[in-house]
Amino acid sequence: MLLEAQDVSRSFGGFLALSGASLAVEAGEIVGLIGPNGAGKSTFFNCIAGDLAPTGGRILFDGADLTRAPAEAHAQAGIGRTFQVPATFEDMTILENVMVGAFLRHPHRRDARDKAMEVLRLCGLEPQAMQRARSLGTPGRKRLEIARVLASEPKLLLLDEALAGLTPSEVQRAIDLVRRIHSTGITIVIVEHIMEVILTLTARVLVFNQGRTIAQGKPQDVVNDPKVIEAYLGHSHHRRRRRG
Repeated sequence: MLLEAQDVSRSFGGFLALSGASLAVEAGEIVGLIGPNGAGKSTFFNCIAGDLAPTGGRILFDGADLTRAPAEAHAQAGIGRTFQVPATFEDMTILENVMVGAFLRHPHRRDARDKAMEVLRLCGLEPQAMQRARSLGTPGRKRLEIARVLASEPKLLLLDEALAGLTPSEVQRAIDLVRRIHSTGITIVIVEHIMEVILTLTARVLVFNQGRTIAQGKPQDVVNDPKVIEAYLGHSHHRRRRRG
């Protein structure tokens, strides 16, 4: 098992954002994580990535216990994550932005540059490598965020709504990118509200509500689960799917 998040809890004062959430991921999987806003999905990602320490539970990755380890140790172990709002170094070039991630494994500038260019080719950003990051629109910024993480050579990629805010054609291109990334051997866990993305990409889905897992299984089975319809998808969505 590559990742085991066991009964993870996280509280903020008197608010319990996560309550015994668990996730086990085998190497090579693409797993979806869905749920309503405020369900605890991003908090769960923050705990897995080391940005937050769990209040309770354990985070095991590739045989190591990372529960109390800092974010740097999680990244060094091979966990990479994107954020809902891409953060870029606006006055640096797109290449330099990606080199920031590459320096984790490649301390020499030439090696980091080579790695960054390799990732830019994968992400379709090579033609813009020497442009400033501020020149990019939303789709480009999301690709840059993914590219910078990929340059750190993760074993596990956590995508936090990386496709949100894209047009339908942009979503299709982003789906193709995720497939290319997966084909390189990287395991992926994706948080996404666009059900087309979840149904297209994932073989297994977990549903969060109020800080805990309420359902998991194959995407088609999960979207027909009464608990999921009640908590997240809504009855109108279910009726539309049945008519379709």
